Amino acid sequence: MILYKKDIIKDEESEFRSIFISDLHLGTKFAKSKELLEFFKYTKSENLYLVGDIIDGWAIKRKIHWAQSHSDVVQKILKKARKDTSVFYVSGNHDDFLRGFLPLRLGNSLEIRDCFDYISLKGERFLVTHGDFFDSVTMTKKWLAMLGNIGYDFLLNVNQQLVWVCHKLKIQSQWSLSAYVKENVKSTVNFITDFEDILSTHAKKNKYNGVICGHIHKAEIRSIDGVVYVNCGDWVESCTAVVETLNGEFKLIKWI
Repeated sequence: MILYKKDIIKDEESEFRSIFISDLHLGTKFAKSKELLEFFKYTKSENLYLVGDIIDGWAIKRKIHWAQSHSDVVQKILKKARKDTSVFYVSGNHDDFLRGFLPLRLGNSLEIRDCFDYISLKGERFLVTHGDFFDSVTMTKKWLAMLGNIGYDFLLNVNQQLVWVCHKLKIQSQWSLSAYVKENVKSTVNFITDFEDILSTHAKKNKYNGVICGHIHKAEIRSIDGVVYVNCGDWVESCTAVVETLNGEFKLIKWI
C-alpha cells in the first residue's frame, strides 16, 4: 500500500514503529532537504533507519553545495536521537568515508554500521543494507560508477530546466527524464533487475525473510522468490520513505 503526503498531513502527526529513508545526498544541490524536513515534521517513529548515501562525499570532493536546510536535516536527526528515537545509520558508497571508523556509536541512540539486522513486529528478519556491496560496478570499477553519477547529475540538471519551463508555461507535470531513463533504457532496466535479484538471493541464502535497501533510487515493496524486497527510494527526486506501522505492515510513502 502507498501513502501520500496528503494522507499523512491529514492526520497531523503519523506515528510508526520504524521509518526507513535512503539516498538524501546532502551536500548536493539536488537534495530535497526542505521536503524531508516537512516529512519529519508530520511523522514520528520509535526507530529511524538511514539506509546509506545520507551525506554525499563524492559530490563534496568535486564541489560542495551545503544549504542551511542540509544542516537543519542533520540537526533534526540528532535531535531525534537525543530524545525518543533510536537512529541507525547504514553507510553507503557516497558516504563510504565513514567505513574506516565503523562500527561507531554516538551516545545511546545513534549507531553507524555497514548493515543491520531488523526484526519486524511479525518476527520476520530483514537485512538492512545500502546495497552497493551487491553492485559489481560500484565495488570493482569505482571510476565508472563516478562517471555514471556525473551522468545522473546531468539528467537531474535537465530535469530542473524542464520543471522551470513547465512552471513558466503553467503546465502541471511530474515527468522526469532521469526516471524515464531508469524505467525504459534496456541496460538500466537490466542492471536494476540484476541488483534486485542478487540482493534477494543473498538474503534468502542467509535465512533472511527480507531485505531493506536503497542505492538504485527506485522505491518498491514486493516479493522476489519468497523474499520481501524493500527499497526506500531517494530524496533527490522521488521523495519516498518506507515505514513499518504499529500494526506490523510495511508501507511506501511518497511525499508528493
